[in-house]
Formats: sequence, C-alpha cells, structure tokens
Amino acid sequence: MQHKKDTPLRSDAQRNRERILCVALSELTRCPDAPLSAIAKKAGVGQGTFYRNFPNRETLVLEIYRHEMQQVADSATQLLQELPPDQALRTWMDRLAEFAMTKAGLADAIRLATSAPGGPAKPSPTPVAEAAELLLRTAEEAGTIRRGVTADDFILAIGGLWQMTPTEDWRPRAARLLDLVMDGLRAGAARS
Repeated sequence: MQHKKDTPLRSDAQRNRERILCVALSELTRCPDAPLSAIAKKAGVGQGTFYRNFPNRETLVLEIYRHEMQQVADSATQLLQELPPDQALRTWMDRLAEFAMTKAGLADAIRLATSAPGGPAKPSPTPVAEAAELLLRTAEEAGTIRRGVTADDFILAIGGLWQMTPTEDWRPRAARLLDLVMDGLRAGAARS
C-alpha cells in the first residue's frame, strides 16, 4: 500500500518541478534578476517546495540552461525519423536558433549564476555538439552535404546566432544566415 501512496507524490513533485522550470524560463528571460519568491508564486508552489527543488538561484538557472539545451539536442533524433537528413539538419538549425535566442535572453542570469567565486561552472554544450555530429554524419552518409565537416566546424560557422539579440527581428536574419551555412554544407556533396 505504501508504494501506491508514494507514486502520486512523485508525479506531483515532478509536475511542480516542471511548472517551476517553465515559469522560471519565462520570468528570467524577461528579467534576469527576477525574485525567486515571485517565480514560486507564479508557479503556484510554496517556498518550501521551491527551495527543495532549487536551493538557490544558480541551481535554477543552470537547470533551465541544461533542460533547454537537452531539448534541442533530443530533437535531432526525432527530426531524422521524420525528414531526409539534410532537411532534418536545416530544421534543427532553426530549433538551435530558437535556443540561441532563449539563451540570449537568459545570458545575464547565466553570467550572474556562474561568475561568483567558487560558483558553479557553466554547463558545456556537449549535448548540442553530439546532436550536430549525429545530423552531420547522417547527412554526409546520405551524400547530401560535403564530407569532413565536424561539429566544431559547424558550431563555429553558426556562431553568428549568438551575436543576435531577441529584441531584434531576428528570425529572417537567422534564416538567411542558416541558409548560407546550409548552402555551404551542400556545396561539394557527393550527390545533389
């Protein structure tokens, strides 16, 4: 009986955590130093629940960053199941642009969270790099992009995304930049 009683608590706790992350993403993107108490209130959880999940601002900010990064990375596999490899890569680039704009909105919060002496380190972009590598290798094997482009090459080539700000009309500009990168990847492909 004890087990059945515990299960709803765990799923309820997970829902609380997800609600906090969702509200925090929105609030911290809008205002990097939004009070944690305001985030807890908007998420509909008490202070105790909030601090059990996220003991401090740094923990919350870095979890948002990791979560958003993992969402983008995970979408690569899904896109490869739905689209031809080069189209999956280009669609994933659009998702990466969305992530870059979210990251830009959170940049101050991330900087504040990771800049204190002895504070946590900024998470590495490993999941995104691994997703890029998967997409590049799959498109290369299909003959739709040039051979030998590494995930590091790709991330450097799209680095302009991180120079844009979400206050600009960034979507058309990002699309032009990513189309240019995609055209470069397709040039010299094994087959057209």
